[in-house]
Amino acid sequence: MTAAAAFDQITKTYGRVPAVRGVSLSVPAGGAFALLGPNRAGKTTLIKLLLGLAHPTGGTATRLGAPVSDRTTLARVGYMHENHAFPRYLSASELLHFYGGLSGASAAALDARVPELLARVGLADRAREPIARFSKGMVQRLGLAQALLNDPDLLILDEPTEGLDLFGRQLLRAVVRERTAAGKTVLLVSHVLPEVDELCSRAAVLVEGKVVYEGAVADLKRDRTLEAALHDLYSKGAQ
Repeated sequence: MTAAAAFDQITKTYGRVPAVRGVSLSVPAGGAFALLGPNRAGKTTLIKLLLGLAHPTGGTATRLGAPVSDRTTLARVGYMHENHAFPRYLSASELLHFYGGLSGASAAALDARVPELLARVGLADRAREPIARFSKGMVQRLGLAQALLNDPDLLILDEPTEGLDLFGRQLLRAVVRERTAAGKTVLLVSHVLPEVDELCSRAAVLVEGKVVYEGAVADLKRDRTLEAALHDLYSKGAQ
């Protein structure tokens, strides 16, 4: 089966500073995969490389079976960032129509899709309200709706629970389960370990720009908690 995302000996340096060092890992198609690691481990760099927002210094990467340089596959990717820079003068509905237009969706399709998504994330009653009036959690839920606009085959969630309340966290978990049940792939970058443990079957752990573990979450834990397992890996560093 073609991997949803794959990295082969990827390196990336900024000046003389290495961000990732010889990373090789594969995100299987279908299911939820966690990308874990301490701050400055290289997780964000890998996501940028996968989205074509940065270019590798060495190695190769693929997205949905094609080189990341092939931009046509981006139409099958959804991305939710932890900090959104949405135009605050737009309403929630206007924002989703704007992004949907950028992705090539027709006006008729968006007229049907946008209300459905706003209802799914609990913002149907705020559809015409300027984003400037939204709380951080509401903006996060809107970001989730935006990431789902194109019914993506690969959904990338980068610290998605930042600012979410109980409803928002429950919503996020439900969406991940729905995507994986439909055979889609979710790549989750998170420090919220209970959610990783609950939602993800496989994971890769980065430390100091290197992969120190790739495999089943259950094998990573064995007879201990996920937090304890990660603490040991982080403490050892990328030796």
